[in-house]
Amino acid sequence: MPTRIVALVIKELLAILRDPRGRMVLIVPPILQLVIFSLAATLDVRNVSMAVLDQDRGKWSAELVQRFVGSPTFTDIRFLDGVAEIRPVVDAQQAIVVLHIPQGFSGDLAAGRATTLQLILDGRRSNAAQIVQGYVSRIVDQFDRDIAAELGRPGPSSVLVARNWFNPNLEHQWFTVPSLIGTITLLVGMSVTALSIARERELGTFDQLLVSPLQPAEILLGKTLPSLIVGLVHGSLFLVAAIMIFRVPFTGSVLLLYASLVLYLLAIIGVGLFISSLSKTQQQAFLGTFVFAAPAILLSGFASPVENMPVWMQQFTLINPLRHFIVIVNGLFTKDMPAATVFDNAWPMALIALFTLSAAAWLFRRRLQ
Repeated sequence: MPTRIVALVIKELLAILRDPRGRMVLIVPPILQLVIFSLAATLDVRNVSMAVLDQDRGKWSAELVQRFVGSPTFTDIRFLDGVAEIRPVVDAQQAIVVLHIPQGFSGDLAAGRATTLQLILDGRRSNAAQIVQGYVSRIVDQFDRDIAAELGRPGPSSVLVARNWFNPNLEHQWFTVPSLIGTITLLVGMSVTALSIARERELGTFDQLLVSPLQPAEILLGKTLPSLIVGLVHGSLFLVAAIMIFRVPFTGSVLLLYASLVLYLLAIIGVGLFISSLSKTQQQAFLGTFVFAAPAILLSGFASPVENMPVWMQQFTLINPLRHFIVIVNGLFTKDMPAATVFDNAWPMALIALFTLSAAAWLFRRRLQ
């Protein structure tokens, strides 16, 4: 039995490597996705376009404007001549934020009177608008402190000091790149697995497997192990790339990471085998992979936090193996997640793997009848 399974595993690996489409799936998309997602998939807002309407044109208004000009966040600043220009600039998306400094701003500051600034944000980009508002608030707050110190006035009674644990500089790649180990492995692993049985049917070699000494369980095992090997290889490459290329610190246990990766791969391989057993052609298998992969990534916490979703949807995400693996891989990378916490997120993946592999085996036997 072990000899037959090893022969089938070697045959599957050779079929993947010899097939131009198989090589394409294994090599090109993962590299492109790693580069594109690691550089483009960020919630940071940079190169902000801003418009300023300075109706005061005094000493302190000029000082405030220069602080925005000198900020690396606001790279495109245009100056308006009147209130009538605000709406066209925002409507044309030439500026996501408009800062309106009213007349008398500098005089009120010099006299110690309260001043008012108007901030107009483009609400069509709600997430970016909230982040930009935070940027502007920090610059204005620091401006107020500096002015109070220069004029000899008391500053704010309380000061909020923020410290970012586990990611002091808020580097978005420290979250994105480790998460890509799960997302790209999901896409590659499912594609390879979903194509396996469908490819046999399309090429007419599936019947040859059925009349061979191989039992159905051996066939499934022979289809599972190559995908597991490919997934581990990809995961290892992404792990090395995250540490060596993107300089993401890895503080946890490598053994725990690989144990979790095996459970995660078994869970998605079960889904891939289920799709492959249903599909008659490789095109159907690709479509089935897309139908599962897109919602799995969206509901994993990679694109947006799970906590921001409705309560019923948060419960639904518990059956998504990618959600659990992202928690593990990010925890092991940045905060040395303890084994007990890893286990709390790993056992759901083990249950999902048991269910998906059992369902794939049941459907496979049913299709043979």
